[in-house]
Amino acid sequence: MEGVSKLPLPEAFLDFLQQNGLDPAIYTATDSVPRYIRLKPGSENDLEEIEAEMQCKLERVGWLPGFYAFPPQIQIANSNAYREGKIYGIDAASGAAVMALNILPGDHVLDLCAAPGAKLCMISDLLGDSGSVTGVDIARHRLAACRTMLQKYVLGNRCRLFVADGTSFSLVPVRECLHSKSYESACKEKDDTFREWTSRRLWKERKRAAKARELSARALTAESDCPEIIFYGQDSGVVGLTKSELYQIMCNNEVLSCGYDKVLVDAECTHDGSVKHIQKFEQWGWETLQQRVLNADRTDSLTTLQLKLLTNGFKLLRVGGLLVYSTCSLTVSQNEDVVEKFLKENPSAELQEIDGARDWPCKSGRIPKTLRFDPMTSQTSGLFVVRFTKSAT
Repeated sequence: MEGVSKLPLPEAFLDFLQQNGLDPAIYTATDSVPRYIRLKPGSENDLEEIEAEMQCKLERVGWLPGFYAFPPQIQIANSNAYREGKIYGIDAASGAAVMALNILPGDHVLDLCAAPGAKLCMISDLLGDSGSVTGVDIARHRLAACRTMLQKYVLGNRCRLFVADGTSFSLVPVRECLHSKSYESACKEKDDTFREWTSRRLWKERKRAAKARELSARALTAESDCPEIIFYGQDSGVVGLTKSELYQIMCNNEVLSCGYDKVLVDAECTHDGSVKHIQKFEQWGWETLQQRVLNADRTDSLTTLQLKLLTNGFKLLRVGGLLVYSTCSLTVSQNEDVVEKFLKENPSAELQEIDGARDWPCKSGRIPKTLRFDPMTSQTSGLFVVRFTKSAT
């Protein structure tokens, strides 16, 4: 086969693939899988200029609006289009996971595992001038990278970012009922009102903010459980609120009507569906693969985490809302097994057919209505995708 890599897969990994019904050729026929970019809406007229600079023809992805494929050896980081925020790299399978949310104007969307941020940017793109998106990640430095992306692509106006544990995050979206008073009057009433966000603040303001965070941490249960807001856009619903209003906890019945319209849980996984990730172990050493991918204890801890993330994301979903669960693993244990356990524990959760998926280049998973992308079938990175809705019962 043209472009086949001679990657020497170890026997333990081959056994792992066989147990999961996966073809080892997924990890050897790598040069034929293209890279993908999403063109920021409004930059369509610059396409020819972008192609000339990249010295390649961008192939429009017919089944995914706004996406273009290009040869894997082409780099985009040094291009003017990338630096100017006209394009950003995101795999087409990841784009499909976002499209599965069926985002509509006015939606309040939760991205529960937001880093590194490409899907968060796409969600913000699709929202446009209404609704809001809340990004959550437990790693502060990774979420800071999301903040940088949102600012670079001018997509953060309706976004707020929280450093928090996705398994326990409990803040619902800010809806209109919280903004009954004007921003000006709110600022006059209390000193702890959120004003327009800026990364550059006077020393006195930084000191006052640090003291406020310390007092807030003492007032709440434990500092590790307290979400830290590190960014919010002008129209994200945060400006004009007091800290007590932003951090108020709603009861379960209130969440049913005031929760998020859409939730994305792109959970932490072993990343075995990413060919580029597996290739790295050739340099890192196959012993590292054993520790990070094949180790049973690590897999068990990951599936426990994935179920907790999925469960909490569903808890924050309003009745009638949509939740998409995805991983870049192709294993059964991190995908179908997690879905089955979740459905048993959540009677109000219903699997839902994904609109438009009939045109997607993917396979059905082992459970009806679940989807699997892989390099050979889809010409994308590997990804598992499933969509749920929440019923009133």
